Amino acid sequence: MTTIPRPEHPQPQFQRQNWRNLNGKWQFAFDFGKSGRDRHWYQGYDFNQEVTVPFCPESKLSGIHYTDFIPAVWYQRSIEISEAELARTTLLHFGAVDYLCEVYVNGQIAGTHRGGCSAFEFDISTYLVTGENIITVYAEDDVRSNHQPKGKQSGLYASHGCDYTRTTGIWQTIWLEFLPQRRLKRVKFYPNVAQGSVTIETFTSGHAALTIKIYYQGQLCGSLQSDDLSQHQLHEISLDQIHLWEVGAGRLYDVEFTFGDDQVTSYFGLREVQMDGYRFLLNGQPVFQRFVLDQGFYPDGIYTAPTDAALQKDIQISLDCGFNGARLHQKAFEPRFLYHADQMGYLVWGEMASWGIDLSSYQSALDFMPEWQEIMARDFNHPAIITWCPMNETWNVNDRPQIANIVRQNYQITRLLDPTRPCVDTSGNYHVQTDIYDVHDYAQDPNVFKEHFTPGHYPNGEFYDEHDARQQYSEGLPFGVSEYGGIKWDPDSQSEEAWGYGQAPQTKDEFMARYRGLTEILLNHPRMFGFCYTQLYDVEQERNGLYYYDRTPKFAVEQIKAINQQVAAIEKNMD
Repeated sequence: MTTIPRPEHPQPQFQRQNWRNLNGKWQFAFDFGKSGRDRHWYQGYDFNQEVTVPFCPESKLSGIHYTDFIPAVWYQRSIEISEAELARTTLLHFGAVDYLCEVYVNGQIAGTHRGGCSAFEFDISTYLVTGENIITVYAEDDVRSNHQPKGKQSGLYASHGCDYTRTTGIWQTIWLEFLPQRRLKRVKFYPNVAQGSVTIETFTSGHAALTIKIYYQGQLCGSLQSDDLSQHQLHEISLDQIHLWEVGAGRLYDVEFTFGDDQVTSYFGLREVQMDGYRFLLNGQPVFQRFVLDQGFYPDGIYTAPTDAALQKDIQISLDCGFNGARLHQKAFEPRFLYHADQMGYLVWGEMASWGIDLSSYQSALDFMPEWQEIMARDFNHPAIITWCPMNETWNVNDRPQIANIVRQNYQITRLLDPTRPCVDTSGNYHVQTDIYDVHDYAQDPNVFKEHFTPGHYPNGEFYDEHDARQQYSEGLPFGVSEYGGIKWDPDSQSEEAWGYGQAPQTKDEFMARYRGLTEILLNHPRMFGFCYTQLYDVEQERNGLYYYDRTPKFAVEQIKAINQQVAAIEKNMD
């Protein structure tokens, strides 16, 4: 009996019953000279290795575990297609392939995609035959090109500092769907808390009758029927039961769509977010963002969690420490993680793996924005996402500064595509146009840290800004600290490669005193909307996690929880 890795449906917000998971064993080959296309490997080649999809070849779980630079790779496997399946439209889905991907079916090119974190699919119906079919996937990857977002993947041979093992090729689930020609393509949910309703935007292929049924815990609480739906339409549905999506309480509504012969299940959360002065509001109520940095790396799977339960566990260990959310850092997390965050009432910032592109060149707009738009479209409906953060720390490239208009354009397009959430243009530095002004401050001495956030001591009148020569805070803009702490704790290994911020404490008591001192300064600030501690768990040589890389705790999490869950000053100041 063959066990399929990561067998769960990869897109819980748009799920059909008629699907087939293609994870598992694929034939595999390295293409170090990128010559496989010239040699027509897609038409027939003896692939000499085997890989376990969806794990990247750098990972142990893939069965390959090759960690040097990989310019290109090939995958191949056969699938059986029945006559009944051949009579329908067949979509081949990829959760993510890093970075440039070409897909061949029976030796013919079926489509190409560029982008390492976003999902894509191809209609492969015209390439299929009854019986055996051969799917071949080619992927190129070059994290040193300055033309592809790489996030925290190392540009050097080895992992170092806060850069880690690379991910090449397939790293999320591959699956098939067999669909009628007239079908639902995608939906968008716009909850209205005040009206107790939801507006649903539908996009379809063809015309047919549409039925929408909304349930809460199995009870029907809203429905709509349209006899002849056009390809794009808005539907407002009142809800008989009002259950708000809140911190720690997902309270999701289940939705069933029937469009002709096509049936899709989905869900949404009834919630609204906004910034009000210095405060973040969830459903009109102030919530202090007690966040932790989560980078989405795994010892055996690198970018890919070994199991669905591992995704859920990462949220739970954060909650155990008293955090109410996470900044998902330099990586667009897979939809299954967001699904668990939705269920558990866990707040997150949706971020892109922006490091790796050259923002001093206008080419970077093309290198970044198409994929970012795909990610926003994929993740728009997740109630857990409360803020978009396209970029992080837009450092100079070979002493060339960013083109500010590109950052501004990213912000403006993000807000145009989603006016329902605030947007941080580029976390930490260098801000150009933003709804939230966040800073990164890794001062380790609580006395120095307190001085950094004492109003009146600095040019902007509010706080110390390491980069105020390049960015200016506007009075009245909400602000917070989206990276701080990073306290190194690695007493057992004493490895020279172990990395963290500042001088490591010598005892656990000293660590906890520093953590308390830094965190309480932010909690007690009268205008700060939230913080994000670096980080939840160690990643390879970076040893500043509250948990080890295997997710075992370094400290008594009850102590950390007690510190984090103190009432914040801005929560007291309700006026």
